[in-house]
Amino acid sequence: MTAIIPSLPSQYDPFATEAKWQKFWEERQFFQADPSQEGEPYCLMIPPPNVTGSLHMGHALGQTIMDILVRYHRMKGRNTLWLPGTDHASIAVHVILEQQLQKEGKTRYDLGREKFLERAWQWKENSGGSIVNQIRRLGLSVDWSRERFTMDEGLSKAVVEAFVKLYEAGLIYRGNYLVNWCPATQSAVSDLEVDNKEFDGYLWHFRYPLTDNSGFLEVATTRPETMLGDTGVAVNPNDDRYQHLIGKTVMLPIMHREIPIIADELVDPSFGTGCVKVTPAHDPNDFEIGNRHGLPMINIMNKDATLNEHAGPFQGQDRFLARKNVVKRLDDDGFLVKVEDYKHTVPYSDRGKVPVEPLLSTQWFVKITPLGQKALKCLDEENSPQFVPHRWTKVYRDWLVKLKDWCISRQLWWGHQIPAWYAVSETKGEITDSTPFIVAHTEAEAKEKAKAQFGENVKLIQDPDVLDTWFSSGLWPFSTLGWPEKTTDLEFYYPTTTLVTGFDIIFFWVARMTMMAGYFTDKMPFQDVYIHGLVLDENGEKMSKTKGNGIDPLLMIDKYGTDALRYTLVKEVAGAGQDIRFQYDREKDESPTVQASRNFTNKLWNASRFVMMNLGGQTPQHLGSPPLPRGDQSPLNPPFARGDSGGISELELCDRWILSRYHQVVQQTCNYIENYGLGEAAKGLYEFIWGDFCDWYIELVKSRLQKDAFATSRKVAQQTLAYVLEGILKLLHPFMPHITEEIWHTLTQTGEDQTLARQSYPAADTDLISPELEAQFELLFGTIRTIRNLRAEADIKPGVKVAAILQSESDKERQILSAGQSYIQDLAKVDNLTITSALETEIDQTIAGVVGTVQVLIPLAGVIDVAEYRAKLQKKLTKLEGEIKALSGRLNNQAFVENAKPEVVQGARDNLAEVEKQAEILRSRLNQLG
Repeated sequence: MTAIIPSLPSQYDPFATEAKWQKFWEERQFFQADPSQEGEPYCLMIPPPNVTGSLHMGHALGQTIMDILVRYHRMKGRNTLWLPGTDHASIAVHVILEQQLQKEGKTRYDLGREKFLERAWQWKENSGGSIVNQIRRLGLSVDWSRERFTMDEGLSKAVVEAFVKLYEAGLIYRGNYLVNWCPATQSAVSDLEVDNKEFDGYLWHFRYPLTDNSGFLEVATTRPETMLGDTGVAVNPNDDRYQHLIGKTVMLPIMHREIPIIADELVDPSFGTGCVKVTPAHDPNDFEIGNRHGLPMINIMNKDATLNEHAGPFQGQDRFLARKNVVKRLDDDGFLVKVEDYKHTVPYSDRGKVPVEPLLSTQWFVKITPLGQKALKCLDEENSPQFVPHRWTKVYRDWLVKLKDWCISRQLWWGHQIPAWYAVSETKGEITDSTPFIVAHTEAEAKEKAKAQFGENVKLIQDPDVLDTWFSSGLWPFSTLGWPEKTTDLEFYYPTTTLVTGFDIIFFWVARMTMMAGYFTDKMPFQDVYIHGLVLDENGEKMSKTKGNGIDPLLMIDKYGTDALRYTLVKEVAGAGQDIRFQYDREKDESPTVQASRNFTNKLWNASRFVMMNLGGQTPQHLGSPPLPRGDQSPLNPPFARGDSGGISELELCDRWILSRYHQVVQQTCNYIENYGLGEAAKGLYEFIWGDFCDWYIELVKSRLQKDAFATSRKVAQQTLAYVLEGILKLLHPFMPHITEEIWHTLTQTGEDQTLARQSYPAADTDLISPELEAQFELLFGTIRTIRNLRAEADIKPGVKVAAILQSESDKERQILSAGQSYIQDLAKVDNLTITSALETEIDQTIAGVVGTVQVLIPLAGVIDVAEYRAKLQKKLTKLEGEIKALSGRLNNQAFVENAKPEVVQGARDNLAEVEKQAEILRSRLNQLG
């Protein structure tokens, strides 16, 4: 009965293949975690992207790194959980919905909170999950059955529990504090939601008259309108220019308010005049100075960025109109000294797209220092978590040391509404700085508490504000596993193993997770924090929407396939934390680096097709493993002997070489991945698969696969090919999951109840690794390459076989060459090979090369027309000598050397050195020809 030979199509189609296997994995739930199964836990939580977001290169890199780690550890036998999810992104969703309402001529207040939230949930269901569908295109091996959303029922319960516990412990409070205020969204925003942009602006200098009429103090500012809220002028206590004025007062122009001159070390004597106006209600540094010196805090601004009643004659004006008018008034009154051009940084609201205002506001805050101290203790005493690369540990530590209380309330409706209620009877329905709040898990619980405090008929209203998005995402590593309940998932998979994230959110997310986890679970939430770099554009600049230099990863996937993009991104990672320059030709809309990875998939595909066509319809399982050598297997005494009676019973020389290389690469790949050297692992696999396996081993065994080859030799070649190919597919699977799954299923003829992703990752057999054997094969390959290069130089046609002479004085080299003689003859098209210690006579009309200490000669007589070849070389030499003369003339011209650009002169010198080297080679070739 004729065996059915499994085969692959002639062309690899990544698009059909990738869609097929993504559907296959998900429908069969191969990646669903089960804590009851065997294996040490390995757990990752996907950094939840915003539901408003879209896939960008940062997502593609980070999620590829995570998928490689998870697939690798799953195949190593660990019980893996990779949990996906998204973040509700309060401000971003608000901006989208309010823009929609604006087009309809409405505001959220026209709808009311309940209807607005209905609309928000509807938007989330219809559009908000688009990023989830996009990241599915990356073929991520996540457990979709455990997908979470930061506002789902379970996570909302965790948020309320965390808030109540922190409040009851005295770590959450309401207070009047300076916050980043976005006038567009009319909400406080976190530091992360502020984008600092550099602008060409102005520095205005004003005079503030001393009240004793002894002169003026000159101050400088980039925000003149805020002077209306000044309550002091500060100088550095060590500034000799102003020490005699400390304790005196000045009269604030326009407002006619007497304010003190104070000394504070925060003042930079080199900025402006060394005197700074102090506006505690409108500047973070001034707020600190004002607190230290007990200065009044006067807020001059409404929440829509117009000026209020404390701004005197400018009440009702927009902040930027007021700026112009304040400057004009000061100029008219004789207080404007000068205006300087000044480049400075302006904080912008990332979502509202307008400059933020530092604004004094009553908000909810977390006392962050106690939480930070716990995280610092874990870092100092347990080195937990461990940062990769280690240098980010200092960045993380510095942030924990410089903590300020965290403003967690936002003036929005979409989000986790703060679980705090106030009694209408006690407040007349208005929230003030002194409003007493009742914090509880539910409104019913709050009512019970209110009855005890205010009586039976109390009416409660919940605080309309919502919590900062980072509050809920700070709980992500354990709330997603069921906390505050003691679930099986939480017990088994927590703490998680690795967090993969960019360096830009160490401050804002990583540290908040460690602080929250330290407080609520008494453990750090992850063992390792792998920090990856940014994906830069082709010019080495950070990709951004503003610059318009972003590259859509979906376009790359649609053009080249997911595996090609994944492999490119991780192969370009020189090391953890290193940025990646993504090569891209915008005019042609193509990426040479992704194309190279696509070429790699084609190379693997074609090699796999060849192997399968030569296995006689047998799978690796049916063929069995090749006979693995043990003991002394020196190539100088090769354990095979061809003969008519018995063929061979052991591996041939090249079989043992590829097995040594294979297990060397297995060991190397595992070591790299275990230590987060994913880029190095990818490069090593590329070189082994393309070079060692495809370009060398397959070529070396082709003659043994012929029908007329010795049966045993053919079988051993088949066994080795199948064994190494299946191992390659397993090694490469975490990096390129789709193509490897396709080839593996065809190669092994495995049914649909199994997946390559669930197979065991290869383990290195160190007994099979022979560095000596690999080094000896390098000599063989170098010899083959040299003969091939000499053939090409002499224009010897590919089908013509030649004689070759290999001369070496080294006994060891000659023994290696003799052991690999058949390989040299097969791959270099040599029919008569001579290996000698010395050349007995000088051989005319040869072309020669050197590899190591081996001289390689090819006699040309009878192979090519030597006279014609000599004339061709002479013509090339004449042309080169002309170039040498011209270049030398330029470089001997003193005027050229002195006046030309240095790089032009150096270029001429480099060109001269190159052509002189080429001429020297041609002269040598002509001498060899006699």
